[in-house]
Amino acid sequence: MKPIIIDKDNLFDLSFSIHKAMLEDYRLDVYITKRLKEYSRNLVQRFIKDGLVRVNGKTSKPSYELHVGDNITLSVPRLIKPQMVAESIPLTIIHEDNDMIIVNKPPNMVVHPAGGHWSGTLANALLGHCGVLPSAADFERIVGGKEKASDESIYRPGIVHRLDKNTSGIMLAAKTARAHMSLGKQFAKRTISKEYLAIVEGEIEMDSDIIDKPMSRHKFHKEKMAVAKKGEGREAISHYEVQERFKGYTFVKVAPKTGRTHQIRVHLASIGHPIAGDDKYGGKATLSIGDLMADEHKKEIDENLLNEIILDRQALHAYKIMFQHPLSGNIMSFCADLPDDMKLVLDALRKYRK
Repeated sequence: MKPIIIDKDNLFDLSFSIHKAMLEDYRLDVYITKRLKEYSRNLVQRFIKDGLVRVNGKTSKPSYELHVGDNITLSVPRLIKPQMVAESIPLTIIHEDNDMIIVNKPPNMVVHPAGGHWSGTLANALLGHCGVLPSAADFERIVGGKEKASDESIYRPGIVHRLDKNTSGIMLAAKTARAHMSLGKQFAKRTISKEYLAIVEGEIEMDSDIIDKPMSRHKFHKEKMAVAKKGEGREAISHYEVQERFKGYTFVKVAPKTGRTHQIRVHLASIGHPIAGDDKYGGKATLSIGDLMADEHKKEIDENLLNEIILDRQALHAYKIMFQHPLSGNIMSFCADLPDDMKLVLDALRKYRK
């Protein structure tokens, strides 16, 4: 649920009378929620329990069943329109100018506020650093063809693309409305190129290949994506190149030609090589030093160190981005260093599984 801000010092009064028999047996909380659509049922129930709602002059319960002739009076607080909050969160800045900022997003950081994550996001951090950022409203109207921008646009200041929470790497954000429009259009037209680095389970047979498999929402698990049958779903194309081989693992570079949700994760899993740490799509949930060592080496190391987790998220990193500068039109290219957890895994692989 979105965070609700209540103005407790600004109450307003309302009253409803039940005249129609069809409303009989309606629960009190259900009826009020239908009349006051901007208030959630949970919030209405709280108002009733706090005594802000009366039926025939008396306090009641949310479950009270209405009758013809009932008079309902309310004295409820107004809602304050949610606003993005600037937060002082350290950023690893790769490049910044008057029009845009490029950062290396750490793993386990949500890009912008959404269900369950209303603070501590990259958007909060960018707002704290930049002070003012353009809204996504104009981008939605012009690029998305919408006459009215969604209410969610307030939560995406400067944001023109996304990464999964557990995917690290390069993120590009706009600092001006003009830059927001330009970068948004480039993403929409697929003229921005991106490269990712991933550590996958298993030894990929081919040195390079193109995975051309359409994708759609998973039929049974709505939080997941899946490869769709031929002629169904949306086009999804990824090109990969092997960077380094190990016993039981492969280090690859992936360039997605389309930008579907979880595309790289689904595509690599579809060829039998899920990303290490990506248990949602078939990979092992975590990796420890012991997981990467042969039995003969384990005897030489303390058991606590063997069980130390060095990776607890998908080993996927947005490494490189190339695009046209929104003001000058010059081609720009930037890279983001690998995070420590992926470096540790690669070091262990090079030592024990080369």
